[in-house]
Amino acid sequence: MIKKISQIKQGLHGTVSIPSDKSISHRAVMFSSLAKGKSTIKNFSKGQDPRSTLNIFKQLGIQPEFADEKTLIINNPGKLTAPEKELDCGNSGTTMRLVCGILAGQNFNSTLIGDTSLSKRPMKRIIEPIELMGGKIDSTEGHAPLKINGTELHAIDYKSKLASAQVKSSILLAGLNTTGVTSVTEPYISRNHTELMLKYMGANIKVEKNTVSIQKSELQPKTIEICGDISSAAYFIVAGLIVPDSDIILKNVGLNPTRTGIIDVVKMMGGDIEILNEEIKSGELTGDIRIKTSELHSCEILGEIIPRLIDELPVIALLATQARGETVIKDAADLRNKECDRINATVTELRKLGANIEELNDGFIICGKTTLKGGALVETYHDHRLAMSLYVAGLICQNEISINGFEWAGISFPEFEELFASLM
Repeated sequence: MIKKISQIKQGLHGTVSIPSDKSISHRAVMFSSLAKGKSTIKNFSKGQDPRSTLNIFKQLGIQPEFADEKTLIINNPGKLTAPEKELDCGNSGTTMRLVCGILAGQNFNSTLIGDTSLSKRPMKRIIEPIELMGGKIDSTEGHAPLKINGTELHAIDYKSKLASAQVKSSILLAGLNTTGVTSVTEPYISRNHTELMLKYMGANIKVEKNTVSIQKSELQPKTIEICGDISSAAYFIVAGLIVPDSDIILKNVGLNPTRTGIIDVVKMMGGDIEILNEEIKSGELTGDIRIKTSELHSCEILGEIIPRLIDELPVIALLATQARGETVIKDAADLRNKECDRINATVTELRKLGANIEELNDGFIICGKTTLKGGALVETYHDHRLAMSLYVAGLICQNEISINGFEWAGISFPEFEELFASLM
């Protein structure tokens, strides 16, 4: 599907409610499926990836039903059952990595598969620690499909080379059903939705700086209210800053400090951003965000902030094209292991639009402020985040752009175009 985008001249104005957080939606289904009884999930994501997670747990014997469009009821009979066929994770790395941790300690075998893109993504990062726990996982040189031979696991103290919420969560979920204390230490703190929700549901979990420890626990069914996804809000934040004469409010956005790196970057660049109406919902900090068009300046983005904005870096690179000076983004080599090589893809496609951007091994150098000329056909590489970043770029290009493969935006954000249209 080719989507044509033209420059917005009148600015973006109004208020939108950001769709529910996919990371939290995944976990709400998984953890409710481990808690015997009835759980209620409010504001469940419409994205394809959380639906992949939901479909897998249906195959594992869980009985979900929608009370309405956004309210999901999970009826858990008390244990998971062996699936009758392969479990399809679709395009979702979160699904594959976290579910692997859950299934490794079950008393049955299972196989996780994914689409072509997911089957290229690295899985050794979870296979190795789970095998240290006694798990038995067969793969194709560290890639899906993952054939999991369920067995009894033992606790480990794991020091991860990566600051990765998926690695950390996979190990913690394996440890949830394991005798002893399982701990994970990261070089930097990655997003902590798993820790917050497990604690909210009664797990015996402890956090000390960069180390999280868990003991065998029985989760309690809960009502989980899911806030808006700051990764989805990022496209509106950037658009509000760079489209002339804009003033928008984003409602009910998750403000978990392990995810708000983009807000810190906007402040470092001098952006006009204001947080309103903060409150706690189901253990997560939420609030509203107001953004206005701003004169921006460059900054350095590296080190411990990277795990707090890793998914937002393609659209942050776009933001940097509209900031005066040289913006340097480093320590983000794991961008090359996402749905595509996001470093190379971001550089290649933004250059087509006129951006002054250079590829580093672990990030970018962007020189601004640059007038994006557009007038090009750009590619999405089957990557939803690149598709949406290019859409925002099109709003400020002098000439119309065409985005090939824009349908990939629907993987994570099916309401994307509709919400942007409401601000135009």
